Amino acid sequence: MRDYFLRRLMLIPPTLIGVTIIVFAITRLVPGGPLERAIMEMQMMGSDGGTTTSMTSGQDMAISDEQLERLKEYYGFDKPVLESYFVWLGKVVRGDLGDSYRYNEPVWDVISDRFPVSLYYGIVTLIITYSVCIPLGILKAIRHKTVVDNITSILIFVGYAIPGYALGSLLLLYFSVRLDWFPIGGFVSYDFADLSLWAKIGDLASHSVLPLICYLVGSFALVTLLLKNHLMDNLAADYMRTAIAKGVSFRKAVTRHAMRNSLIPIATTFGQNITLLVSGSFLIETIFDIDGFGLLGLTSIVDRDYPVVMGIVLLSSFLLLIGNIISDFLVALVDPRIRFR
Repeated sequence: MRDYFLRRLMLIPPTLIGVTIIVFAITRLVPGGPLERAIMEMQMMGSDGGTTTSMTSGQDMAISDEQLERLKEYYGFDKPVLESYFVWLGKVVRGDLGDSYRYNEPVWDVISDRFPVSLYYGIVTLIITYSVCIPLGILKAIRHKTVVDNITSILIFVGYAIPGYALGSLLLLYFSVRLDWFPIGGFVSYDFADLSLWAKIGDLASHSVLPLICYLVGSFALVTLLLKNHLMDNLAADYMRTAIAKGVSFRKAVTRHAMRNSLIPIATTFGQNITLLVSGSFLIETIFDIDGFGLLGLTSIVDRDYPVVMGIVLLSSFLLLIGNIISDFLVALVDPRIRFR
């Protein structure tokens, strides 16, 4: 098993290179990049500062070849795609992700400012999801086709059918605008630094309630029903009847035998949630005005801020690969029959 995980770790660098080189090539080929935007802005400045006769002359609207070369050098478009990629890769190896075109700051600083926000929502969502859905899935499997199972199924499917961003708009309109129970948006209040410790906790909690509801409604159905269906299959298996026939109590048979086998699909998908810890949802972050990782990715793509896009792709891909390795480890931990070779 040790050799298997070592090989998986050794595959991370070539996989990251393959993913990033594809995205890097796309950023160089798509139209409307930062170079075209800079030329357009310079042309607009030239037209605004020109005289009334400048409309008749195309010379006032153009930029010189020297200015064009400087722009290409500034944005890294003066070299072929492959050469530019290896220049960027060399900086990444040294810990330099480049500078943002939009913020004029190092990419790592831009990402690190928003990383804790999405990490907070991701960790809280993950904890609440598994701490609620696992007991709920067990209850639904044991009380199958009862009132509890039917009511919770209706609530779960209704929540799953409503998109998080649509629910966020309704919650914001009713609970924040009409009832004024929660803040309209933001991660914390503007005077957060001046508050006491308990006041900071209360302020953060009041800002987190509505976004967390939107994050949780979609994940509840998947985890709950996945556990319920596999647990029902294991409860009907022959080894459960044999264990109960030998005198094992039903509670112990569920917790020690059926439950462990039912956690295998949960362990398989657990590692993939690491990417969700930081990616978040740009739609939910937009609605609640949360300056997080997901919203940063969207604005970077719209603004053609390619250094930030590459930094986000690199970090997300790395976390996804690490998450897959963690999933394999958890599967082997839950199911001792699994042996990786």
